[in-house]
Amino acid sequence: MRHYPFSFVALTSLGILCAIPGAISLAGFGAALHPVLDDPMAGLAFIVSAIALIGSGAFPLVIEKLKEGEEA
Repeated sequence: MRHYPFSFVALTSLGILCAIPGAISLAGFGAALHPVLDDPMAGLAFIVSAIALIGSGAFPLVIEKLKEGEEA
C-alpha cells in the first residue's frame, strides 16, 4: 500500500470540499446552501481556492516522489 504524506491528503481533501460549494454556486443553485453563494463570483472564489489548496497539497507529494527516486 502506498503511503501518502498527511499534508497531501489533508490539503487535497480540503480542496475537494471547497470545490463542491463552488461548483454548486456556479451552477446557479448556491442560494439553496447560503444566500452569499447566490452570487456566481462567490463560486469562482471557491473554485480558485480549491485549485490553490490542491496545488499546495501536490508539493509534498512531489517532494516525496523525488525523495523515493533518490533513494532507489
